[in-house]
This record gives sequence, structure tokens and C-alpha cells, in this order.
Amino acid sequence: MEREEIDDCIIVGGGPGGLTAAIYLARYHLSIRLFDCGTSRAVLIPRTNNHAGYPDGIPGIELVGNMLAQAEKFGVVREEKKVVHLAKAGDRFIVGTDEGTFTARSVLLATGVFNRHPPAMSDDFHDKALAKCLLRYCPVCDGYEVTDKRVGIIGTGEHGTAEALFLRGFTRDITLIAPEPDHDLSGDCMEQLDEAGIARAQGPCGRYEIRGERLAVETAQGWLEFDSVYPALGSDIRSELAQAVGAEYGENGCIVVDDHMRTSVPGLYAVGDVVKGLDQIGHAMGGAGIAATDIHNSLAEQRPIRR
Repeated sequence: MEREEIDDCIIVGGGPGGLTAAIYLARYHLSIRLFDCGTSRAVLIPRTNNHAGYPDGIPGIELVGNMLAQAEKFGVVREEKKVVHLAKAGDRFIVGTDEGTFTARSVLLATGVFNRHPPAMSDDFHDKALAKCLLRYCPVCDGYEVTDKRVGIIGTGEHGTAEALFLRGFTRDITLIAPEPDHDLSGDCMEQLDEAGIARAQGPCGRYEIRGERLAVETAQGWLEFDSVYPALGSDIRSELAQAVGAEYGENGCIVVDDHMRTSVPGLYAVGDVVKGLDQIGHAMGGAGIAATDIHNSLAEQRPIRR
């Protein structure tokens, strides 16, 4: 059922980007709603060590919890709803959730991405390996933690090669494992891998075991054990809502924004991993501050006086 109340901004996504925007907007005295279906990648991080201000690092779930507590201090209410539809009617947005429809003057998308999991790996095993730091997804975030360790990368092609070469700056012991029976590597990729001393193993991957402090992966060459394994299988960009309302997006699905985090649809903003850029907490938070301030300034032109 559609409600008559019109919010200044509806935020979709309760990770670092969405919560940072919520804090800014609430402190600008704007009426906002934050919808979160609980799928932020940040809460899965066992411990982030490159987020400034935490010398000993901080678990992702604790960091997000702190952000939510701060947002709530200024009146933000996180609503556990999944947004399933977005449309624009005149200068208003119609936001459809699994528990009703809402109207807003602006919308900020902080919907993030989903990392593709290793082939045939169960969710329970995946989460256990991730919690033990045997499975990692972000070389930028935690390449330092695998310095001089034995690292496996499940991937192939240009993407797998690029990730292997990036991690080569942290350790010499790297094996690129084909997710399917055969690698799909160009001559240029193979030359780069050989020059860097990166080993290759044929797949397919499909069976995994945790053996003490190592993750074992079954390959065509038999079982191989690693201190950490990185899936380099790409991500699914959660930009469907932006696409539904006609926003411009790139070939990889990332939402295109300008310097103020505005999409091609007036009043629609996007921040964080769903936007092309560095998939980092700090990057999402910085974009959120920029977007929230632009939302404030834009709405102030329409309603500048606080009543």
C-alpha cells in the first residue's frame, strides 16, 4: 500500500556507504529511510586492517555495528526490508519493498556487489573458510596478510592473471588454478605468469577441505594446500534498481556517476561498490559524504528554510 508521506531521501543498503550517507543526511535534518536486507559484504570481513583509525584492525560486523549505532543516535532507523522495485513519477521516486511502497524526493543506492563463490563450494564451508581467513576476496584489503605465504587463486583469463600478478607483489608462492578443466589464457597472459614465476594448475575445482590452518583444493594435479585462497571469478553488480529507472551503467553493470555521485537520472545517487571504482570501505564512505551533501544542497534549493 502506498503511503502519502514523502521522504527527503531513501537509502538502499546498510553497509558503510549507506550508513555514512544516513549519518550525514540525518545531521542535515532531512527525513530519510534506510532499507537494508542484510547482505553487505562488509559484515563478512573477519578483520579489516587498512581502515584508518583502528591500529589493531576491526571486524567488519563490529565496524558496521558502530556505524549503525552512530546513525541511530541521530534518529536513523534501519528497516529490514528488501527493495524490489524503483520507478520515477514526475520529480518523485516510488520505492517498492517486500513490505510496502514508499515515496521520496531522492534515492541513494548503496547496494554493493556479490562475489562469485568457488565452484561447488557449499555456503556453510564458504563462511567457515572465510571466517578463518583461509578464503579471501580482496587483495587490496588483505594482500599484506599473505606476505610470503602460500597462495592459491581460483581463476583464469585476464582477470585471474591480473589478480595473480597483483598478489605477486606480496609473495613468491602463487598458484593460479583453473575453475574448469582447462585454463583460458592468452599467450600474453601465459608469458606474464611465467615471467613472474606464478605456477598454474588445471581444474576443475570442486572439492575443498580445511586441514589445520590451510585450505586444500582438489585439482587435476591432485590436492594442493594453501595458507589462503582467492577466488578471482568476478562479481555480480547489484545495479538492477538503477537500470530499472533508466540510469546509465557500464558494460560490467556498474552504475555511472559524476563527481557528485549523481547518476544520469536526476535525484538518483549511487555510492560504494555498485559504482565503478575501488572496492574499499573508505571509498564508499567518501562517496557517501559527497552524495549526501549534494542531496542536501539540491533539496535546499527547493525547500531552503528549516521549519
